[in-house]
Amino acid sequence: MSQRESMPYDVVIVGGGPAGLSAAIRLKQLAAEKGGEISVCILEKGSEIGAHILSGAVIDPKSLDELLPEWRTMDCPLAQTPVTENHHWLLGETSKTEFPHFLLPPFMHNKGCYTGSLGNLCRWLAQQAEGLGVEIFPGFAAAEVLFHEDGSVKGVATGDMGVLRDGTHGHAYQPGMELHAKYTFFAEGVRGHLSKQLIRQFELAKDSQPQTYGIGIKELWDIDPAKHVPGRVIHTQGWPLTDAWGGGFLYHQANGQVALGFVTALSYKNPYLSPFDEMQRWKTHPAIRAILEGGRRVSYGARAINEGGYQSVPKLTFPGGALIGCSAGFVNVPRIKGTHTAMKTGMMAAEAAFAAITGGSEGHDELTAYQAAYDASWVKEELRVVRNAEPAVAKFGGVVGTLVAGLTLWAEHLGIRMPFTFGHKPDHSKLWRKEHCHPIAYPKPDGVISFDKLSSVFLSNTNHEEDQPIHLTLKDASVPTAVNLPLYDEPAQRYCPAGVYEIVEEAAGPRLQINAQNCVHCKTCDIKDPTQNINWVVPEGGGGPNYPNM
Repeated sequence: MSQRESMPYDVVIVGGGPAGLSAAIRLKQLAAEKGGEISVCILEKGSEIGAHILSGAVIDPKSLDELLPEWRTMDCPLAQTPVTENHHWLLGETSKTEFPHFLLPPFMHNKGCYTGSLGNLCRWLAQQAEGLGVEIFPGFAAAEVLFHEDGSVKGVATGDMGVLRDGTHGHAYQPGMELHAKYTFFAEGVRGHLSKQLIRQFELAKDSQPQTYGIGIKELWDIDPAKHVPGRVIHTQGWPLTDAWGGGFLYHQANGQVALGFVTALSYKNPYLSPFDEMQRWKTHPAIRAILEGGRRVSYGARAINEGGYQSVPKLTFPGGALIGCSAGFVNVPRIKGTHTAMKTGMMAAEAAFAAITGGSEGHDELTAYQAAYDASWVKEELRVVRNAEPAVAKFGGVVGTLVAGLTLWAEHLGIRMPFTFGHKPDHSKLWRKEHCHPIAYPKPDGVISFDKLSSVFLSNTNHEEDQPIHLTLKDASVPTAVNLPLYDEPAQRYCPAGVYEIVEEAAGPRLQINAQNCVHCKTCDIKDPTQNINWVVPEGGGGPNYPNM
C-alpha cells in the first residue's frame, strides 16, 4: 500500500506560470459569478511563484484585459512600462541598419503592449489567485501522473523528498503527496516532464507536426541612466549567426534596467555551435556594447521556447485532463509573444472544466468543450496567420527565408490565405556530423561585457540538493562517449547554457560528467541531444534557478 497521503480537489493545476494562474483565477471567478464552490490548487516546482519564470518580455495585455479588466489600477507591476518605441536592427559584424517599421504588418507592431518581468507578473497573479481562494503550493514538483483504472487521469503525485543519490532514503525522507482531481491541467511550460509523457501516451501529437524550439538566453542589466529610455523595444537579427537563425532583444524596463537576450533556433546544424557563446559575442557588437558600457549585469537565465506554432499544437484534451499554455505550444514566433495566448488557453480550459463540474461530471471524461473553444478562438487564428514564417526561415535561411516569411505575413494580413502550410522536422534530427562542420572559435569573455558560463549560472541563483538523484537521466549511459562524442564531438558540452555537461578525460577513456546542480531547467538537452538519449525529469521540489526579476 502506498505511504502517500492524498488530497482531493476539483481542479489541480501543474505549474504556476501565466497559463496555470489564469486558469485558477478564472475558475474562482466563475464560481463567484455563478454561485457554488470549486476547489483549486496549483503545484509549482520552483521555490516560489516566479522563481522559474523567464521571458523577454513584451506582453500583449489582451488576455489580461479580459481576465482582470482593472489590472492597470491594481498595482500590477506590468503597468509601469508601456512600450513607447519599437526598433528592428539588421546587424552586420560592425554595422547596424534600421529596418523600416512601416514594412512590418500592423499585427507585428507593439502598440498597446507593455514590457516588464513576467516573473513579477506571475507573482502578482498569484496574489490575485490566493485572494480568490486558490491554494498554491510552491516547492512541490509534480513527478508522476496518476490514473484511474479506466485509464483516465486521476491527478498527480509530488516527488519524494530526501531521496539520496543512490536511491536510498535519507534521514529527512518524506514521501510525496497525491493530489486527486476531477480535472488536472498541465501548465508545465516548454517540454514539460509530465506533458511529454501524456502527449505520447494519449497520442496527442499524431495529427500535428513535430514541435520545434529555440533557446533564449537572457541577462538583466542596470545601465547608465543617461542611456535608459523606458519603453524602448529593440529587436535584432543577423550577426553573429551564420549557419543558424535567431535574433536578439533589448527591452528598456522599469527602474533603469534593460532586459536583453538572444534566441537561437535549435534547428541549427553545426554541432560546434554554442548558443551561450553566440549570445556573449552578440553583446560585443558596437551598437549593443554602446548600450551596456558603464552598466552592470545583475541576473542571468535561459529557457527553451516553443517555435512550432499552429501546425505543432497537439490535441489539447484527454480523459481527466488538458494541456494549457506552453505545455502545448502557443507562441506566436514572429510577434515574439506567447503570454497572452497561454493565458487565454488557461481561461478557456477553466471555463470548460467549470461547466463540466457544475454539470455533475466526476472527471473521467474529456473536456471536448476546451478543444472546441480553442478551435474557434482568436488564439488559433492568430497562430494560423503566422504559421509559415518560422518554417520559411528554417527552410530557406535567414535572408531568403525572411523575405518569404514577410510575404506570407503580409498576404495573410491582407486576407489572402496561403494554400500551403510548411512542415517541421525535429530539431535533434537537423544536427550534422562533426566532419561536415568547422569548429567555431569564440572570443574569450572579457568579464565586462561578455562572461563565462559558471559566473553566469551564479547569477541565476541556481541551487539543487547535491546528494539527490541526478534529474538529467540517460537512457543508455554508454551513448555520450560511444556515439555522440565520435560523431558530434558531444554537443551537450556546447548547447547547454549552464555548463552541466562536460567530457572528462580519464585513464580508462573519456567520460561524460553531469553537473546537475548547475541546471537552470531550460530543457535544451532533452530537445537537442542528437540520439534523444537524455530525459529531463523533475528534481526535488524547490530546486533550480531563483530568478528575482526575470
